[in-house]
Amino acid sequence: MYDWFFKRRDRGQIINWLGIDAWIDSTLAETWERIKDGYDAASSFFARFRLTGWKRLLNEAVSEAVSLATGGLVVAYGLALPAFMEVEDGKWLKTGQYSVKFLDVNGNEIGKRGINLDDAVPLEEIPDYMIKATLATEDRRFYEHFGVDVIGTLRALVENLRRNDVVQGGSTLTQQLAKNLFLSSERSIQRKIKEAFLALYLESRLTKDEILKLYLDRSYMGGGAFGVEAAAQFYFGKSIRDVTLAEAALLAGLFKAPTKYAPHVDLAAARARANVVLNNLVEAGYYTAGQVHHARLNPARIVETRPKESPDWFLDYAFEEVQRLMEGKGHFNLTARTTVDLNVQRAAEETLVTALRQRGRAVRADAGAIVVLETDGAVRALVGGPDYGDSQFNRATKARRQPGSSFKVYVYATALENGYKPTTIVRDASRSCGNWHPRNYSGGHGSGARLPLWLALAKSLNTTAAELSFAVGREKVIEMTQRLGVTGIKKTCSMALGDTGITPLEHAGGIAAFANGGKLAKPYAILEIFTANGELVYSRERDEPPAPQVVSREVAEQMNQMLHKVVTEGTGQGAQLDFTHVVGKTGTSTGPKDVWFVGFTGKYVGAVWIGRDDNRPMAGGTTGGQLAAPIWRQVMAVAHTDMNIPTIPGLTPHPVQVAEQQRLAALRRNEPPTAQQAGPAPRAQSLMPEKTKQVLQSIAQSLKKATAEAGIEPPDDSPSERRPDRRASLDALRGRR
Repeated sequence: MYDWFFKRRDRGQIINWLGIDAWIDSTLAETWERIKDGYDAASSFFARFRLTGWKRLLNEAVSEAVSLATGGLVVAYGLALPAFMEVEDGKWLKTGQYSVKFLDVNGNEIGKRGINLDDAVPLEEIPDYMIKATLATEDRRFYEHFGVDVIGTLRALVENLRRNDVVQGGSTLTQQLAKNLFLSSERSIQRKIKEAFLALYLESRLTKDEILKLYLDRSYMGGGAFGVEAAAQFYFGKSIRDVTLAEAALLAGLFKAPTKYAPHVDLAAARARANVVLNNLVEAGYYTAGQVHHARLNPARIVETRPKESPDWFLDYAFEEVQRLMEGKGHFNLTARTTVDLNVQRAAEETLVTALRQRGRAVRADAGAIVVLETDGAVRALVGGPDYGDSQFNRATKARRQPGSSFKVYVYATALENGYKPTTIVRDASRSCGNWHPRNYSGGHGSGARLPLWLALAKSLNTTAAELSFAVGREKVIEMTQRLGVTGIKKTCSMALGDTGITPLEHAGGIAAFANGGKLAKPYAILEIFTANGELVYSRERDEPPAPQVVSREVAEQMNQMLHKVVTEGTGQGAQLDFTHVVGKTGTSTGPKDVWFVGFTGKYVGAVWIGRDDNRPMAGGTTGGQLAAPIWRQVMAVAHTDMNIPTIPGLTPHPVQVAEQQRLAALRRNEPPTAQQAGPAPRAQSLMPEKTKQVLQSIAQSLKKATAEAGIEPPDDSPSERRPDRRASLDALRGRR
């Protein structure tokens, strides 16, 4: 009889379950023994590497360093990732390739910007000593590293520590190119991280020679010149192909700090820097001391090739506008006719410099910007700072500073659009917003007094402005700014007091809409653009649509009436002109860190900002009415050269303008008529026999009849055909003179 553990199958086979169990047990036991033997063998093998004492400490330190470096690499890549996202394949190689010659409104050349692609010099045609001077000074291991020079960075760090000063830089030439192409000049760890990763990106995409050529073409060399070819033309009036060793040394010295070593700014510093470059050529082994001796004794001589008056701030802005207008059109060598008025530009530059020199130290202000527009947005003057040679940062177009109370123009315009009138009674009080409660400049949360809307604006009451923004809706205020071309305004409790930064150019354009009768007055600098062969590829008159009506004429007129009261009875009295009406608004941000005046006459719109580049407060008590408004008045006093000033919408002509018009009319009445106005002179008529006159009239009638029968058109003397100045300028641009 079979045991129950066994079971006979159909084929007479019996499963030996006990055998299977024994096999599993033995296999597991053998496997475990092998694992123990393997572990003991491995332990015996690695036991010989067991470290003790200082060796173990060093090993732990290296291990921790590798771990930290790995984590740091991951974090650094995360910080650099946005920079890679901003890089679009194919487009970044075209950065700065435009070459633009700029003309003023009358067709006179005023400057150039960009790189001339037609005359770009191949790398093999650039003198050998120019390339060697660049490498010896900027990156001697350029052809050895992979974009980031670890050895060079450590050497620079040691040298800087030894001298207790920054005497050497750790950035490679590729890193500098990455900064020039993609990044700003801010000094921060994040920028350095992005710079390193982008250098690796460039090294993976381009050859060493291509990187070197891009560096030589794209680096800023001072004076508005980019690249060694443009710099050679600018400083020496010759191609880079023809520069001498001394001239190449001076150019190579500009890469480090072009605004500091530019020869037209500080010739002594430029020549001293050139001597440093010559020393570098010897230290790097490229030349001997004897070979550079002649260059030391005969330093480079500068040739003045710039126009005597180059409006550099304006040209930088106009160059950006040209690139925007011509993007994707395939034209790079261009001539652009601009809107700038050099007389107004000069007046604005001199006024800003003088004001900062005379009052800047007392109020602790070191920076400023001025913008002057026509009422339709044409930029007549643009000053981005006190000294272009010291800093090319264009504060007029790039600096977003808090407008303070000058922002109230948009708040009050929104209120007028939503049923308020200049005579509407409001209170010097406001509700709170969260934990914030508005305070007036003089202190306190408002007296609660009742007063008309125009007076609240003239007194620049913060409480009333804040309450208006709450009452009409802050979203509507933001929508108003967007219609007027002012961007980036955020919805905050204190937005009515100008807590969001805007640029002076944007602010001037926003205010200009009211001078333009409520029509959009977006700033512009370009009238026409021509190719190298004279083809007209852009005309503002032809290619731009008419300005839309963004604010009703009625609201614009009411706003102008209120802003006129600001100047005559309020905080803007320092901007008054004795020959024409002025409307405008002062602004003072918390600190004060920024002071403003924005306003206009019937002809010009202007914005003045004064502050500090480091955003630190100025002296207490400094206001837009005290500092910015007088600067605005001085600029406008020079800009208006005659009394041909239109009347501001909503206002009546100024009494002085009325008197001047009456005086000119009286002079015209008293002047003898010209020959064209009065026909033949009376004396000639009295001496002409009557029969002779009849004969002449008969001849004239016969000639008229004969020309009509022959199909000959009489000469058209219409005004549209009598434009010799403009036609001559266009013919000159097209080469058809």
